[in-house]
Amino acid sequence: MVTGCASAQGVRGAPGSAPDRAGPSAPAYLRWGLAAPLPPPPKPSRPTLPARGLPPVVDRVPTRDKVVFLTYDDGAEKDPRFVDLVRELRLPVTMFLTDSVAGPGYGHFARLRAVGAGLQNHTLDHAALRGLPYAGQRAEICGQQRKLHTRFGVRPHLFRPPYGTYDATTLRAAADCGIRAVVLWRTTMTTTDLTTPRLHPGDIIAVPATETLTPTLKERTVHLLRRIQEQGLTVGKLDDYL
Repeated sequence: MVTGCASAQGVRGAPGSAPDRAGPSAPAYLRWGLAAPLPPPPKPSRPTLPARGLPPVVDRVPTRDKVVFLTYDDGAEKDPRFVDLVRELRLPVTMFLTDSVAGPGYGHFARLRAVGAGLQNHTLDHAALRGLPYAGQRAEICGQQRKLHTRFGVRPHLFRPPYGTYDATTLRAAADCGIRAVVLWRTTMTTTDLTTPRLHPGDIIAVPATETLTPTLKERTVHLLRRIQEQGLTVGKLDDYL
């Protein structure tokens, strides 16, 4: 498992950077450069998360369903074509938002939420939490809970600690802020490919923000979808499993 919110380095001409291939009358999957439609995920029986005590820390979902989960951090990239992709493919994605990064463009994430994206907590300021006192950790987590509730009317139940680092204090603060699971990841999508080539059912995939304009978030996601399809998997909605 990767243990940090690494910034992917831009590579011009990376796989998935080709323009959309088909005309406007073609099926959505062809217009987005996929060879076949994504199979719909099964409807899972939602597991019971503990109502009290410390939230579990997960980097995969224990399931036999042939699904993986797409998660996006911070909110730095506001690619309008990514919104189109999520809408047209009905792609279940989860956005872990940091207020200081996403806040100036919350309208973009309102559009994503309107087309089915889940919005979850990634702190106010993207501080590395491990080792901080309880009050500081609680302020980061609870503060973003309040921000997202005020802006979107949602109370996130999932939390991703910045850089994947946390300690027992993090779990206690998260529980006190209403978090029911702390979500890490099994593999990361870079600008060119997955850091671990083989996916397994239940894997949580992190798609970090890049520091360059190419390839775009849409292009990296399309390339990732091809990899998922090649391995006989589809995309599930993390909120339905946790």
